[in-house]
Amino acid sequence: MPVPVPRQRNVPVAETAPGGTTSGGDLTLLIIEDDPAGTISVPELRDAAGTRVRIRTARNLTEAERLLTDDVHCVLVDLALPGRTPEDELGPLKHVLRLAPRHAVLALTASGDSELAAEAVRVGAQDHLVREELDGRLLSRAVRYAVERKRADTAQVKLAESRLRAQENARLERGLLPTPLLEGSDLRFAARYRPGRSRALLGGDFYDTVRTPDGTVHAMIGDVCGHGPDEAALGVELRIAWRALTFAGLCGDELLSTLQQVLEHERESDEIFATLCTVDIAPDGRRAGLCLAGHPSPLIARHGRAAQLLPYDDGGPALGLLPRARWPRRQVELGGAWSLMMYTDGLIEGRQGPDTKQRLGQDGMVEMINRQLAAGLDGESLLEAAVGEVRELNGGELTDDVAVLLLSRNGSRS
Repeated sequence: MPVPVPRQRNVPVAETAPGGTTSGGDLTLLIIEDDPAGTISVPELRDAAGTRVRIRTARNLTEAERLLTDDVHCVLVDLALPGRTPEDELGPLKHVLRLAPRHAVLALTASGDSELAAEAVRVGAQDHLVREELDGRLLSRAVRYAVERKRADTAQVKLAESRLRAQENARLERGLLPTPLLEGSDLRFAARYRPGRSRALLGGDFYDTVRTPDGTVHAMIGDVCGHGPDEAALGVELRIAWRALTFAGLCGDELLSTLQQVLEHERESDEIFATLCTVDIAPDGRRAGLCLAGHPSPLIARHGRAAQLLPYDDGGPALGLLPRARWPRRQVELGGAWSLMMYTDGLIEGRQGPDTKQRLGQDGMVEMINRQLAAGLDGESLLEAAVGEVRELNGGELTDDVAVLLLSRNGSRS
């Protein structure tokens, strides 16, 4: 027979529990048993310090579902509840585990059910209690330990998920941000990538630079709209496709039209699009072809002259917006010594200062870069300073990811 629990006990109760409780808060136990008054005869347990384990009772699983609210910390389920079958004696427990995945769960068994009790723990219960041995001190301690164990298990699962997500992000970032293939070129390469503050998820910024056998250097930078693994994976696919198509000899409109087909076939939704900027620099380094697909125009700094945006008034739309779009290729004179900076819109969408909502924009970026050039910065140091200043102006981490690519030529081989 069930043993009634005395009303007055000096019972140590947990000070913390999962589910949002704070240190020193009360705990709530939901008992599911067809005769709960015979198992627990008091509405609550209280220790000497005044901390309580409040008791709720349910006679069946249907009633338990109604009483299982967010303020319940632990569930004690009788394995002898009606509804179990010889083929599945743990049916009621499994139902509770599905119903309450974030709660600590205890199994209540008879003294002769040691194998069943062990199986209950194996399938997900935090512990088991024997009905004939149950008293207030044992119950309170079991609730405390179950709540703490569940919280520790949940934290461990989250840590493992975080590590897996970090590993996956690292793999995706290696695909998004590859090592440039510039062997034999006199151009210098630098790049920076900084994730935005929403970076529980990976963004879709990507870039690449390669030199084809004819000596032409091809560079691109792009941005898939949205944040997350799907967008990042699509960015990797577009970058790899761009590299393969470039080595196959495609350029300009033909290249972008083919990339749009790749995007249309691989995207999860018709609303997904990608912006792209591509340049192909002639073997002598003095001229380049430029194509823009809804992307900000690059910035060029020529020797002895202030940096400015490359003029481009007739660029095409972002990839994935119009089915039969065209992307004209514009010829640009670079000169003998120059630096060409390509970037994603995260660099220009931050605020001009922490106390204003006005965006930095392209004009603000050009002014910032000119200040840094006047201070003698170039290459890696220039990009580091640019990304750092944009963050400082914004008053903290940027919302969007930032990718910046810099190609430079000193003109000594002209």
